[in-house]
Amino acid sequence: MQASIQKIATYLSFLVLSVVVASVGGWATSTSVETWYATLQKPSFNPPSWLFGPVWSILYLLIAISAGMICQNKFHPLRNKAIFIYLLQLILNLAWSFLFFYFQQLLWAFIEILLLGMMIGVTIILFYRINRIASYLLIPYFLWVSFASLLNFFLFWLNR
Repeated sequence: MQASIQKIATYLSFLVLSVVVASVGGWATSTSVETWYATLQKPSFNPPSWLFGPVWSILYLLIAISAGMICQNKFHPLRNKAIFIYLLQLILNLAWSFLFFYFQQLLWAFIEILLLGMMIGVTIILFYRINRIASYLLIPYFLWVSFASLLNFFLFWLNR
């Protein structure tokens, strides 16, 4: 019974962390999405604005579940390193929203999102060594951030 409560608490902790990151990032985004962002020239493959919320909601849920799965491996030698890298990429995820939307720095946001993508890749590799399913849950996140990187680049290029 105690183990089940701890397991639920672990998953809930990562879910709350994801909700906090999503909320703060959403706030940063809201500062200019209706104004500055709306005026940018966008590439033909730019998704409609309504798509971002549902996609990120699903991704943050998968990210939280993935980290919760890794935390269940208390004695794995890579666990702490994997969680540290996970937290680092989550901070980079949040920083991108501020660089792009709040500070409106398209080039710096592009550079930062490339670093974010690399850190997600490292997270996937570390998670794979601990729990393959946890690593697979991060693949949609990696793919979406890769697409967002391409989009960020074109937004920079079209609006320089």
